[in-house]
Amino acid sequence: MSDKVLVAMSGGVDSSVAAFLLKSQGFDCVGVTMRLFDNALLGLEGESTCCSVNDVEDARSVCARLGIPFLTLNLACEFKSQVIDKFVAEYERGRTPNPCIDCNRYMKFSRLTDYAKSIGCDRIATGHYVRRVDTETGVELHKAVDLSKDQSYVLACLTPEQLRYTLFPLGGLTKDQVRAIAEREGFINARKKESQDICFVPDGDYLGFMERCTGKKSEPGPLIDESGKILGTHRGAAGYTVGQRHGLGIAADRPLYVKSKDMARNTVTVSYNEGLYSDSCRVTGVNWIVKPEAFPFDCSAKLRYRQKEEPCRVDKTDAGDIILTFENPQRAVTPGQAAVLYDGERVLGGGTILR
Repeated sequence: MSDKVLVAMSGGVDSSVAAFLLKSQGFDCVGVTMRLFDNALLGLEGESTCCSVNDVEDARSVCARLGIPFLTLNLACEFKSQVIDKFVAEYERGRTPNPCIDCNRYMKFSRLTDYAKSIGCDRIATGHYVRRVDTETGVELHKAVDLSKDQSYVLACLTPEQLRYTLFPLGGLTKDQVRAIAEREGFINARKKESQDICFVPDGDYLGFMERCTGKKSEPGPLIDESGKILGTHRGAAGYTVGQRHGLGIAADRPLYVKSKDMARNTVTVSYNEGLYSDSCRVTGVNWIVKPEAFPFDCSAKLRYRQKEEPCRVDKTDAGDIILTFENPQRAVTPGQAAVLYDGERVLGGGTILR
């Protein structure tokens, strides 16, 4: 086998084992680490961030052990404009974006693919836990064998063309198996911790991050109930998300949660848990991996990364958006998050929740 593959290597164990497996299968591999931002410039520290000096050196170490070339690709400007600026703008509009999806869409599977082609690579590969399945009717994206690590939700933005160009060596493995391979091969990152946060906001303080990026202080405003009664004061509506419970600073007879935000009025509306449920939502910017034959149709949908998909009916609007109507009402449907459609193991497509 002579295919030349550019392997995206974050410095973590998953992408390292992906490179090892492909080399073992006879692929001509080149490792690359994307420099997406400068931690120091953003005031970030700690192991949970990506693109640190340690991450780059870990990836370099694995490539040296495998005997494959190692490159770095500086995409900081593109990452700022395509991911960070959009992240801030969406929060300022009152939405809750998923920057990991935008990073996959614009960086790993667009900009990186272009770079791979420019240096003569036939494919790119990543350490995502998903499976690419080639069928008689075209390429499909399927869930990973290890459902606890499945990342199909954040890859529903990929086009069939991007899928055809990409390899996912870990789709049939469990995380334990991946770590065992890394330990056996003596990789420096075999037991490296995984990041659980947005890479450029490791402390989870989204409001503080936005203030540093924009130079604007958030304006406090009223926390209100569904009748409009003022219950307290928020520290900036952009920093709250639908379904949030902690950090409200309100004393009540039972827990209150964020139900909605009105950015024009600078209000955050809270309700009890039973007020958070919706039986439908509108989804825009839909990317179809498997195009539906007709509307309406039945499938299942996932509205957040760790949620189990739920049965729903899909209708199409005249504007090209889709309406999902669920068999069971869904809690805290959040504008800005992704809605991903499934037919069993395969991903049909996905888009952004509008309302």
